[in-house]
Amino acid sequence: MNETDAYAEPAEDAVLGALISSEVTVGQIVRGSILECAPDLAIHEAARRMSTAHVSSILVVEDDVPVGIWTERDALAIDFDHPDSFNRPVHDAMSAPVRTVTRDLGLQALAIRFRDEHMRHYLVVDEDGRRCGIVTQTDVVLNQGIEHYLKLRKLDSIIKGSLQPLPESALLGEAVRQMRSAAQDAVVVAYADGSYGILTERDLTRLIAERAGSRSVGELASRPMITVSEDASLYHVRCMLTDRRVRHVGVMRRDGSLADLVSFTDILSGMELAYVHELQHALRERDMALNASQRNLHLAEKVIESSLEGILITDEKSRIISVNPAFTRLTGYRPDEVIGRNPSLLNSGRQGPEFYREMWVKLSAEGQWQGEIWNRRKSGELYPELLTITAIKDRDGTLTNYAAVFSDISQIKENEAHIRHLAYFDPLTGLPNRRLLEDRLQVALAHAHRNRNRAAVLFIDLDRFKRINDSLGHEVGDQLLMEVARRLRACLREDDTVARMGGDEFIVVLSDLTDPDDAAHTATRIIESLRRPVQVDAHELTVTTSVGISIFPDDSCDPVALIKNADTAMYRAKDEGRNAFQLYQPAMNARSLEHLALESALHRALAREELVLHYQPLVDIRAGRTAAAEALLRWRHPELGLVPPADIIPLAEETGLIVPIGEWVLRTACLQHARWREGGHGELRMLVNISARQFQDKGFTAMVARVIADTGMPAAQLTLELTETMLMEGSERIIGVLEGLRALGVRLALDDFGTGYSSLAYLKRFPIDELKIDRLFIRDIDRNENDAAIAEAIIKLAHSLGLSVVAEGVESAAQLAILARNGCELAQGFYFSQPVEAGQFVLPS
Repeated sequence: MNETDAYAEPAEDAVLGALISSEVTVGQIVRGSILECAPDLAIHEAARRMSTAHVSSILVVEDDVPVGIWTERDALAIDFDHPDSFNRPVHDAMSAPVRTVTRDLGLQALAIRFRDEHMRHYLVVDEDGRRCGIVTQTDVVLNQGIEHYLKLRKLDSIIKGSLQPLPESALLGEAVRQMRSAAQDAVVVAYADGSYGILTERDLTRLIAERAGSRSVGELASRPMITVSEDASLYHVRCMLTDRRVRHVGVMRRDGSLADLVSFTDILSGMELAYVHELQHALRERDMALNASQRNLHLAEKVIESSLEGILITDEKSRIISVNPAFTRLTGYRPDEVIGRNPSLLNSGRQGPEFYREMWVKLSAEGQWQGEIWNRRKSGELYPELLTITAIKDRDGTLTNYAAVFSDISQIKENEAHIRHLAYFDPLTGLPNRRLLEDRLQVALAHAHRNRNRAAVLFIDLDRFKRINDSLGHEVGDQLLMEVARRLRACLREDDTVARMGGDEFIVVLSDLTDPDDAAHTATRIIESLRRPVQVDAHELTVTTSVGISIFPDDSCDPVALIKNADTAMYRAKDEGRNAFQLYQPAMNARSLEHLALESALHRALAREELVLHYQPLVDIRAGRTAAAEALLRWRHPELGLVPPADIIPLAEETGLIVPIGEWVLRTACLQHARWREGGHGELRMLVNISARQFQDKGFTAMVARVIADTGMPAAQLTLELTETMLMEGSERIIGVLEGLRALGVRLALDDFGTGYSSLAYLKRFPIDELKIDRLFIRDIDRNENDAAIAEAIIKLAHSLGLSVVAEGVESAAQLAILARNGCELAQGFYFSQPVEAGQFVLPS
């Protein structure tokens, strides 16, 4: 197991050092899942299950009755020199009996039990004795809200200097014995080439699961070990531990040698709450006024008694003469057990004699010492504390007492983890954010490079998500995003990462792939999962997804480039019809650059008068003469030539340019109609297409009215073509827009009928004058009976509702004859004319 796996589950050895809200109960914080096994289960199998589930304990149950519990710390008791011990039943090594608490127990009471009984886990049961979950000290700590003031310090202030690396040839059993005897959760392995590795308690659990034999620690340790210079600040090291998701970092001296192994539990910004400063001030005042006022002495004693920090006072010979209630709460020792004894009874053994010599030298010279130290509770449990010792002298300068103030700093790590979570995770979905994604992507690429495997980046974008937000509100959109996040997590492995980049964009990092097809299979699984309907309140929503994939190292070795390439592939998936995935190809960048160049040029096209309109006639089938003209946008690019609408319209809608371009199209078409009227062709109608983005613009109706007034366009001769997708929402706003347009006197046509979500409700509810049958149904009506039947049905349906019909895409006399036989009024297509400039348009005679 690598060091980066150490944060799969929070450490279980945090000890509470502050008040807990009595309003919260165990049932509100308990972890619902319990990993269980039978007493006769082999220890190696119990360890395998724990490693797979990323938990630190397994409950031993017999006949549905808990009989014990086995934890990662218990792995130290296994004899690694004799692998047969891995086959022993777990009941030989478990801790028993299992302590329980009820789910209605308050957190304050639970905190007291953790301190008094020195336990790490409790089994939570309900009022009927049924198992509800496992609660740990960490669970209690995570539900505290106490803030502390932090102060940065240098790394060299916590170096212990007692590091004893093992040679790489040392056997596993020797490492276990060293960890057990020194109460350490990790050992350092020194290699012959001068590098270092690390072996942790969690590694031991995994090795038990693998039934590792008597192998050397050199081949088992994770390497290289992450190191930092002794000149670094504690803040820098703390950030490194959290960002790299490891528990330990080696400290290198200036000469390149390894000075120490520092864990996150060793590091804490020197913290002093306001009341600690006040207490120290009270102690100094007390020293100055001891002989003057018994009242001041009484006040100081009250301050000591009420302090949340542990306080002990000794005489000049370091014999304890007084402790406060917080001392008993933190250490487990009653006053009568420590009075008259030396504070060394709390010594953990982690600091060597040199540490204490330096402490006393400074205390004697400066009268005060402050630092972090490991001490031992009465139960034998070790814990880190922030300790301040002050030498107290009388008015004559004679030493009379020592006062020690200390606090358990285990909680600080949990508070920092919570703050770190807020900085690295999306508050809505709980997924990693961009900042954490970058770190995990770096780690995944490093692992893939080391293991000579591949990794993949998947850029995921929900199709048309904005429409849900706009029509149903952001609250519905947020609920949909949370469900999408849940489904994405369900599609991935434990070691994969999914992050929310913002809005409806997500990125997935797939690590340790042997084949690029694995990424494609995952993308397919994601698309299928997200396509299933989502029920949000009264709405059943269906979303599709576009996914772009880039592969390491095939497409790039740079994390930023991999994300960019996946983004490019995602846009290609959208261009190809959405609801699909695309693997990145280098040619996509060229297409992306071309798209960017077109977008930049389109911003200047209006000002440079590069946009033109072509016109295609609509022919009255019965009379055989031109009855109307449809205005079609073209872009005469100075380098690319004539750019078709299929490239202009989507680009204009993406950039928002469709609103001013759409107004230009309408105004230009109306001005052309004015010129035709001047030539005696006032009976000719003008058709203009309206985009969805234009139609959603709040000033759309006012813009149409303004253009009609400015150009003198007869409103009855103007037809605006809408698409079915514009009307799908069916809201009161859309109805209001349609009624406003009809009030102006313009006609409304439903374009491309039959290709979208065709519904009779549109035709019945909305004021539509004309249906345009899409060319898809006209193309084969002279060869395909089904298409002919569909066209005939649409024509009859339109006529029954009083609507006229236009057939698009007519290319032959046979097609025209069938349409005439079925009563279709108008037709347009290449059979009559391609779209042409106004000067080439054939006007009716």
